[in-house]
Amino acid sequence: MDALRQLMPAHPGAGDAVDWVALERSWGTGFPGDYREFITRYGAGAVDDCLCFLLPESRAAQDVEPAFQGMETETLNALDLWQHKAPTGSERSGVIAWGVDSSADILCWRVTDGDPDGWPVVVWNQDDAVWREYPCGLAEFLCRVFRAQFGECPLGSTGLWGNASPRFMHGDEEARLRGRGLDPWTGEPDPFAGMFGD
Repeated sequence: MDALRQLMPAHPGAGDAVDWVALERSWGTGFPGDYREFITRYGAGAVDDCLCFLLPESRAAQDVEPAFQGMETETLNALDLWQHKAPTGSERSGVIAWGVDSSADILCWRVTDGDPDGWPVVVWNQDDAVWREYPCGLAEFLCRVFRAQFGECPLGSTGLWGNASPRFMHGDEEARLRGRGLDPWTGEPDPFAGMFGD
């Protein structure tokens, strides 16, 4: 996380307060320490309008639809893909989604045992329709993407690959700027502002 903070400083007002005890009870598992720290420092938002980070919500009751585009919905999408396309030998483990990108890739942890800090990152690459596993946690994975330290870019979009100065923006800040009629990522007037309601 120290390296990630240096590469991608959080802006003032970023970060989300989360009741981890309640969420872990709802999900039936803990969450990795670097992810918990990421949510506290950065929160739910995006990097360079390319990679969105998911905030955990209490899981919906069995007869209730999960929130659209939340961690639970993306995890259900990932589990469906995992069931049919999991790498050989890893079918018995599950996945929990923590991010999605502009190429419709889903970024997850492979739930290997009871220690969340040991879960590797797995990415569903939509372009290639395959899962790829990376033996590191979220913070190290992001640093290695920003520094182009994998054999190839793990994501369908190369916008973050080798990006020496990635920019994180919390979802609330993005909404505030859009409300002022600005494109949050360029600061320029948004030509579509107001066209689709509030």
